[in-house]
Amino acid sequence: MYFTYLVYALCIALLLWGGSFAGFKSGRLHEDSTSLDSMMSLRGFAAIGVILHHISQENAFQWAGGYGKAGELSIFVNAGYLFVAIFFFCSGYGLIKSLGTKPDYLRGFMKKRVLKTLVIPYYVSIAIYGILRFLSGEKLPAAQWICNIIGITMMNRYAWYPIIAAILYSAFYLFFRNIRNRRVCFLLMALVILLLGAGFCVNGHFAWWAGPHNWWLSPSGQRNARWWMQSQVLWISGEWWVNSCPALFIGMLVARYEAGLREWFAKRYWAKLLLVLLATSGTLLLSGYVQAKFGYWTEYQGNGPDIRKKLITYCGQIPLSMMFVVMLFTVMLKYKAANPLSRFFGKISLETYMMNLIALTVFRFLLYAAQGGAPVYKPYHYNLALYFAAVFAATVLLALLYRLLCGLAKKAVR
Repeated sequence: MYFTYLVYALCIALLLWGGSFAGFKSGRLHEDSTSLDSMMSLRGFAAIGVILHHISQENAFQWAGGYGKAGELSIFVNAGYLFVAIFFFCSGYGLIKSLGTKPDYLRGFMKKRVLKTLVIPYYVSIAIYGILRFLSGEKLPAAQWICNIIGITMMNRYAWYPIIAAILYSAFYLFFRNIRNRRVCFLLMALVILLLGAGFCVNGHFAWWAGPHNWWLSPSGQRNARWWMQSQVLWISGEWWVNSCPALFIGMLVARYEAGLREWFAKRYWAKLLLVLLATSGTLLLSGYVQAKFGYWTEYQGNGPDIRKKLITYCGQIPLSMMFVVMLFTVMLKYKAANPLSRFFGKISLETYMMNLIALTVFRFLLYAAQGGAPVYKPYHYNLALYFAAVFAATVLLALLYRLLCGLAKKAVR
């Protein structure tokens, strides 16, 4: 576990580097806690957290502690959606702030914020992953190649974020462009987020409806199923597509009522911070309970897709993704951190997210035996540390290359 402790210590050091404390007096708060620089750094911390989450989910890390024990980096295993919630929170905040401060913000919005920021990077990612999968000799049916290239199925299974973000941004444009009553716009955005969640609960993790009852539980179930029936192929097939989206709505609300929130927190800040921490802890317990009692992966409980349990779990997890970003907003009123590394990762947060799967895949030879795929552990787990460093370095390099290619693609489209 020495490697884990080292990583945790580095994370704490990163949060302390460039940190600024407003003081113990309740009324003394950071006026720039939600400035562009603060939000960019917050996105950078989230981007680093997502990479740590993906690394920690490797079997070699999860099993490193031995039977019945926590593996390496175990704290990050189930924290991915909370890091992604930060992205959505910052996006929701930015949408409302820009709408209120930039004249004609919605003019050209679909071109600037959807086409250039999300759609073009999505298809550049498809091209990169398609070339790599072809060069690796991966055999796919012709129909799958076509659907993956078109983008209606997943060439890069991590590319779900720009899809969901594009849907939410398009809904934002549609509502705020055509409806004057802002309360109605906010309610409609909340409805879209809930409908996306309900969409997953119906879809499940794969095309459960495409065969006989519980077809996936048979020994040859998923192995012999058609390609489009498999997991992580169709859109909105997985709770990770939707369980962080409610944070976007919180970001919108914070931006809309920020002045009042600051005034409210300035009075007895520490008592209110305690209240927020207790509320967040309560939602954490609720989320853990519904996942243990009901769960998202109900397909493997022998009762078909069991959509009802998925809905209960989703509804029980929404409060945590919302309260988590509320807690961050509250803490940043008193303490915020911004440093060159967090700013750097904030600027390439989407790029690191989209390219991370390549780095994770390329260096797996450091983790697993050539035959059988069993995890390999070197003394002091130095191969895990080497994998960790290699994935981070490769992710950054690939992200910078991807950023360059996206820039060229945008110029070509222009």
